[in-house]
Amino acid sequence: MALEHGCDDPVRLDNARAWRTYLGGKMLDAFHGCNHGDDGHFPEEWVTSLVAARNAGREDVVEGISRIYGEDTTLQELILSAPGAFLGERHVKKLGVTMGVLVKLIDSAERLAVQVHPDREKARELFQSEYGKTECWHILGGREINGEKPSVYLGFREGITRERWMELFKRQDIQGMLGCMHRFFVEPGDTILIEGGVPHAIGAGCFLVEIQEPTDYTIRVERTTPSGYRVEDVMCHQGLGFERMFDCFHYDGLSREETRRRWFLKRRPAAGYRGGEAETLVGYEDTPFFRMNILTVPGDAKQTVIGRDVAESGAGDSCTVQQELHGSGTGDCSGLYVLEGEGEMTAGDRSVTVRRGEQYFLPAGIRELRWRAGTGGNLKMIQFFGPCLD
Repeated sequence: MALEHGCDDPVRLDNARAWRTYLGGKMLDAFHGCNHGDDGHFPEEWVTSLVAARNAGREDVVEGISRIYGEDTTLQELILSAPGAFLGERHVKKLGVTMGVLVKLIDSAERLAVQVHPDREKARELFQSEYGKTECWHILGGREINGEKPSVYLGFREGITRERWMELFKRQDIQGMLGCMHRFFVEPGDTILIEGGVPHAIGAGCFLVEIQEPTDYTIRVERTTPSGYRVEDVMCHQGLGFERMFDCFHYDGLSREETRRRWFLKRRPAAGYRGGEAETLVGYEDTPFFRMNILTVPGDAKQTVIGRDVAESGAGDSCTVQQELHGSGTGDCSGLYVLEGEGEMTAGDRSVTVRRGEQYFLPAGIRELRWRAGTGGNLKMIQFFGPCLD
């Protein structure tokens, strides 16, 4: 496998879907060119995933794991064939054989159940996991559902106690629980950080990219989804039981203004790129757990956008740029998802055509990356990285 896919070549992956308790996916189908799709229980596409979805009653079904496009080989099998070459020696030494990050595209036709994910401390204590599930949403678009614009619920209001929250859960007072949280209407371009321990729910009609720590630990406090699907007990408490699951919540409430100021992130220029436009959506200054940039290459000019941490080594309309190397002699592995347009991606002396909806694993052995947009429109992508290694 390592010989078939070199550690210095982009590796195209399939578009793995995962079953979830909530309904959605129609916009995700349309994004991939299928305008006759329906909302169902596969509302998520998992990207560069080494993580299997956790679903009660579907333990024998492997979902969410990324495979090499057109092959039966999983991304995990490829990486295991030469971990240091594909992930980088420094990465493997610090994190082991894992990307350390998971990205999803999500289309919600209904509000998701109110939920929380453990922070790292609780993940170690309760799940014996080195990863919690801090996550970040970047809103791509949306649709009105029953006349309601896309929105999200985020964080406790001031004064919410564990005792009050548990009582609302026992009564299944859904409106009471929603009333304990802040609701924000969202627009394309909004980016929202959700740390482990912060209660939240994606509202109906949201189409977004989610970047997160690589686990699927989700504590749900609704026993039935808005569309009427009965949630299994273990899907609520993830094996912890209905008392201990409340250990996962942070009960330090904030005002609406403080919540927006703390969790809604502002774009800023992304360092290490030349040509086109590169902006950081979430960076290591926001959380040490992951980084995600959005890259735009104009389609009406000979522009090139280059990979992370680079030093210019060429000139002309299409600058050739060399990726900066670390002490281990390799770069950082990353993932790439094409959001808009088509064009050409070049790694070293190999070029591939890239189009909307395609996803790629970019091994650490890649030392040079260039992108060029095709004619007729911009090429827009997200490039994402695992935990900070410094």
